[in-house]
Amino acid sequence: MSVLPAAEIAERLARVREDAGEGVTVVVATKYVDADGMAALVAAGVEVVGENRAQDLEAKHARYGDAFRWHFIGHLQSNKVKVVNRICELVHSLDSDSAARRLSVPALVEVNLAGEASKSGVAPEELPAFLRLYGQVRGLMTMPPATGDPEASRPYFRRLAELAREHELPELSMGTSQDYLVAAEEGATLLRVGSVLYGE
Repeated sequence: MSVLPAAEIAERLARVREDAGEGVTVVVATKYVDADGMAALVAAGVEVVGENRAQDLEAKHARYGDAFRWHFIGHLQSNKVKVVNRICELVHSLDSDSAARRLSVPALVEVNLAGEASKSGVAPEELPAFLRLYGQVRGLMTMPPATGDPEASRPYFRRLAELAREHELPELSMGTSQDYLVAAEEGATLLRVGSVLYGE
């Protein structure tokens, strides 16, 4: 997709950072930004980007390298872990033991709190066993059911924060362009936003 001019992205990014508060990392989701469009994000002062697909991650990293800190936020297939290990500082979406066995970078475990069959993630009751699989888990991530009402996401964010406290995990990746304010209020340390920054 085409993105807004860098100056406008920078202005929007500053607003999101101010709204999110101290200690919250804004991860700019770049699934719909092509490699050329990434240049505007560099110029806007974006520091951390999150990619959904390993092949896009590899292609964009080849062009922009150390211009960003790279996170992986999509479903992690075990056969793509090698690419992620080489490029990313954090994975937000670990949910399989096969990927965990191959992964060598810190990760967040994706938790499917709503039990949606269409979504990835481990069930809350499976979390203790899953945490024993991988020693570099820093926290948890979730994607609430799609909704037009940000408040509808609050119970899911609150429950994720409870689970993180129970397991003494410091990081919480929750909140997207639609509901990041609610996520920040409920303790998010990482926000995954995209269209609020660069969409029309």
